[in-house]
Formats: sequence, C-alpha cells, structure tokens
Amino acid sequence: MKTLRNHYWLAALLLLLGSRGARAQSLAGTWQGVEDAEAARYYPAVLRLQRGQGERLFGILYQEVGQRPGITVTFEMEGARTATGFKLNHGRKLDETGASPFSYWCEGSISFTYDAAQEKLTGRAAYDPTGDCDTGEFIFYRVKLKSAPRVKAGALSTLRVSGRDVRWYLDAAHKQLVATGNTYATRLAKTTTFYITQGFYPSAQSQAVPITVQTTGTAQVPPVAARPTPRPATPAPAPKPAPTPAPRPAPDTARQRPAVGAPAPPILVPAGPAPLVLPTVLFKQATATLLPTSHAALDKLAAELQAQPQVRLRIVGHTDRLGESDKNQVLSEQRAAAVKAYLVKAGVAPERLETAGYGDTRLLYPSPDARNRRVEVERL
Repeated sequence: MKTLRNHYWLAALLLLLGSRGARAQSLAGTWQGVEDAEAARYYPAVLRLQRGQGERLFGILYQEVGQRPGITVTFEMEGARTATGFKLNHGRKLDETGASPFSYWCEGSISFTYDAAQEKLTGRAAYDPTGDCDTGEFIFYRVKLKSAPRVKAGALSTLRVSGRDVRWYLDAAHKQLVATGNTYATRLAKTTTFYITQGFYPSAQSQAVPITVQTTGTAQVPPVAARPTPRPATPAPAPKPAPTPAPRPAPDTARQRPAVGAPAPPILVPAGPAPLVLPTVLFKQATATLLPTSHAALDKLAAELQAQPQVRLRIVGHTDRLGESDKNQVLSEQRAAAVKAYLVKAGVAPERLETAGYGDTRLLYPSPDARNRRVEVERL
C-alpha cells in the first residue's frame, strides 16, 4: 500500500522552501499527479520540489490512497540531477495517517524525466523489497504561465498555462470561475492574478497556483458623446388634412430584383457576435495546412469583408480531443493564424482580424469527431 495532517513540520518546511525561491530553477515548484494511474488501486500525489546546494534537489512527497483520503503519507525527498533528468530518494517519513498492521508504504528511489513543453514529470520508482513492493509509475504536471507575462491593457490576449484539466479563478476561494482549459482569451484592463487549479488526480494537498499577468498602457474607453443642449419647445403646427392616397401600381416583379452587379447579401460574415462555423475550411491531419476545399469559402469571406470595410472579425480555431491537450491548443492557434494569413493575402487588412484558439476545450460533438476540428468566425 502507499499512504498529512497540517503539523508544524509542514509549515516550517514550506517556509524554508519559500525562503530559497530566489535560487529556484526550472524544476522548483508544486507538482500534482498520481502513482500507478492505470492500476486498480492508484495514489494521488503532490511533490513540492526545491533546489539545494549545487545539483542537489530536495522536497516533500505527499500521497494518499485513491478513494480513501484518510490513508496518507508524507516523505522527505532528496536527490540530484542525472543525465536524463533527476533522481529522488525517500528520506524520513514525516507523517502518516490511517496506518494498520496490514498496510505499509513502499520506499526506495524515483528516477524522473522532465518534459519542459508540457511541464510534465514522468517517474519510475524502484522500491526496496518489502512485502510486494517492487516498482511504481508516477506522472506529475505543474501549472506555469506559458504565454507572455505582460499584455496590452484592453487588447484581446490569449493567456496560456500548463497543467491538466485546468480551471481559472479570480479569487483564492475558488468562487469566481472565469475559464477552463489551458487557454483563456480575454481583455485585461489591469494587472490581474488568476488562481489556477488542476483536476488531474486532486488530493487533500492540492492547491491553487497564483499566476499574475501584468498589463501595459491604459485600456481605451470610448468617449461619451455630449448630449445636445435642449431647445425650448415650440408649439406644433395644426395638422393638415392627409391627402387622398393615389392608387398604387401593380407590383413589378422585375423592379423588385436587385440591379445587375449589386452585391449579394452577406452569407459568411455573421450578422452578430454569435460564432459561425466554416464547415468546408479543413486542414491536413495534425497540421495547420489548409486543404484546397477551404479556398472557395475563404475567397468568398474575403470578398465580403472587402465589401463591408467596417466589419472586424475574430477567427477561432478548435481541435478534437485526440493527442495531448497542450499540443491541441497550439494547433488550434496555428489554424486560426493560417486562416487569417489567407484572408490578408486576399486583400483584407490585418488589423481587422483577431485570432484565438481553444484547443480541445469546446467540443460540439462527442470525441472523436472530425466536425470538432473546425474554424469559427465571429463579428467583433
């Protein structure tokens, strides 16, 4: 079996970790994950990691039994970097709850590899031969800001963080949920702190990670039009008798038709802010390369935008829920950018077009379904 109470030692150790933050490197921080995710019994875990002297690493590892959070354990962990990642060894057992004569926690060492793109740790444990202890498999993810730490105030910005099953809150109490998924397209009027949680095997020790995005400049507020000075009321003239209406001519079907060469009513440009799916705008699988079937719809959209110079659009990319969510997010942004590039090449001014991507967070149909791999446009 594998198994925190909020004792004084935990507060002291966390204070020590925080005091050395200036020396922290890319691996330092809080990692949330699980051991033996594919097994019948799994163990949600939290690893708080910090850099020690030289190449040394230290931290604490918390684990609980899945579906039985009353059975927990917390270990001190120490180790160092290796050629492929780093290795941690179990140290003192700092706390344990729910222990019984028939249960025990395996101890030994864990070798980790680090995926910087996903902020992911993959670990393989080699346990001391106690009872049925042999090996274990760990997966951890860390929340980290992956987009620019500063954005222009009032401008549409796509914020992106790492992590699994991410939720964005505006408060530490987790009452003001504003977005889910690894990206959040928004306009920030001022520097804002988000509290990010992960739904990937949460445990009693899971905590929100504060992420602060700073703003530059000042958000532009449309000027308020001055109201005209009211004029004194003048008496209305006496109404004149209405003239007898002349007989109306019979309808002339030919005159009701638009003149030759008149622009056709808009078809692709949406009339309001609701998004419009472009069903024929398709891409090569797992790429942002437009297929030839996309050209007719995009050519028509470009022509309509040129005929309506006051219209501005947001182009939004989506993917299906296949593959890694972080890669899907990047792919959705690249597809939206590819559509914008096509329209700009067709003569549409780039400042009239904004792009965003939502990855696999806004499915229209149960996955997998090719119709989820879509591009939408919406009027700004």
